[in-house]
Amino acid sequence: MTKETDSREIALDILMEILEKSGYSHIILRQALNKYQYLDKSERAFISRLVEGTLEYLLQIDYVIDSFSSTKIKKMKPVIRTILRMSVYQLLYMDRVPDSAVCNEAVKLSVKRKFTGLKGFVNGVLRNISRNKETLSCPNASVRYSMPEWIVSMWEKEYGRETAVAMMESFLKNKKTTVRCNYANAAREEILKSLQKQEVIVAESGLSDAVLYLEKYDYLDSLEAFKKGWIQVQDLSSVFVGEAADPKKDDYVIDVCGAPGGKSIHIADKLNGTGLVEVRDLTAYKVDLIQQNIDRCGFKNIRTKVQDALILDQESIEKADIVIADLPCSGLGIIGRKPDIKYRLKPEDLKELASLQREILSVVQSYVKPGGKLVFSTCTVNKQENEENALWFLKEFPFDPLDLTGKLGDGISSETLKQGYIQLLPGIHPCDGFFLSAFVKR
Repeated sequence: MTKETDSREIALDILMEILEKSGYSHIILRQALNKYQYLDKSERAFISRLVEGTLEYLLQIDYVIDSFSSTKIKKMKPVIRTILRMSVYQLLYMDRVPDSAVCNEAVKLSVKRKFTGLKGFVNGVLRNISRNKETLSCPNASVRYSMPEWIVSMWEKEYGRETAVAMMESFLKNKKTTVRCNYANAAREEILKSLQKQEVIVAESGLSDAVLYLEKYDYLDSLEAFKKGWIQVQDLSSVFVGEAADPKKDDYVIDVCGAPGGKSIHIADKLNGTGLVEVRDLTAYKVDLIQQNIDRCGFKNIRTKVQDALILDQESIEKADIVIADLPCSGLGIIGRKPDIKYRLKPEDLKELASLQREILSVVQSYVKPGGKLVFSTCTVNKQENEENALWFLKEFPFDPLDLTGKLGDGISSETLKQGYIQLLPGIHPCDGFFLSAFVKR
């Protein structure tokens, strides 16, 4: 068996877990790559691209298969359906892999998975697509960008067609790893020197001195700067939460939905050894993830707590200088990193999540001292969960908007910053889709 076949077989198993057993893509892929760390860097990169690309273009891939197959995708055996999907992605988007090799390896996989009787079907469909791929066309934006029609319609209505297209295009572009530097642990020069020594390609964000973009490294745990807690994986948009919170020496900060801990660690770093950040989440599993990051980074002014954000903690009432409320949301802003989100969501989910956010905000606002701040954020692009909830919050509770002008750096501008919020849009802003709003308690 060739190494390439091995890689494809691993990708097949990963995609089966995600597409047929509803596993979460980022978790399943990470677990697999950890398991197969002994593989060459190039093989793991091939597996990642094949899995992520198949998920990113799934609706388009299914449209193409249905156009060339007498048996429609929904009626196929799950293994055959998955082999065809990952093979069509290779035919359409992986130029370095010869079409003949894609077809041959798909047939081998079908036989190995005990579907010898269907190898002719698999071969026929794929070779037909291969012969005709230059003439393929997409009937609409949903198929072209592999985005469910209801999301396309919502974004076109809320942000206009041009912006909607820019967002959908951005999700299909290769993503670099974004990290934030913990300058309380190491100087910028030391961090850059360490990364360059390990031949990591590093780019500046241009918008935050603390944010770097990484490429071409093997895996994160192999980086000295990560192991020593000098860097933390965190998108630029998420870093803006710490900038908006702007903690002062000795502040007490409560992060009510904090896993995996990036925002809290950022604030602990900004406090420079003073004050206390208490980062909470719903389950012991999530709090353990936070604790692992805290232990790696080594900060002493941060602690964890298992706490349901929906249940009032009497001891915390009016105790916090700052409350961070990065709340459960639809995740529409991070489809570029977790492509299966767009296939899981239903329109009714947005209403339920917006309602959940209001319930949590109703509880956690009571933890803010008079004169203290509450920062509410989500990683989604949807007015119902974002702007509408921020306006609702101002009507319901004794808070005023906090002017964010200048707090996010010179490269981010919006008329809404004066009103205490900003909606960051992928493809328009150089980051994930993200909503950020800040309030001061009267």
